[in-house]
Amino acid sequence: MPNARLEYPFGEKVAVYKTGEHMFALIAEEKEPITLSLKCDPQLAIILREKYETVMAGYHLNKKHWNTIVMSGQLPWEEVQGLIQHSYQLVTGTDEPSLL
Repeated sequence: MPNARLEYPFGEKVAVYKTGEHMFALIAEEKEPITLSLKCDPQLAIILREKYETVMAGYHLNKKHWNTIVMSGQLPWEEVQGLIQHSYQLVTGTDEPSLL
């Protein structure tokens, strides 16, 4: 993603992807399976939680605006990529395509 950077503000086990000062993705790297937390439109967040058992309200995050996805393979990778892009766009306020 343009201007994105990786940080570890919560310790070496939680990767945080930011643009500017805003987080758009968090990855619990040592969990098995890995979990990915992404910012999400509140209405879409509810739909995804109802559709997939591996999508839940954001773990230790604002549950209205964040989802945590258990990367077990239930969501197709293409959909996960789209949700990463959606999170990035919410944080940056852009609708421009990403590099995914």
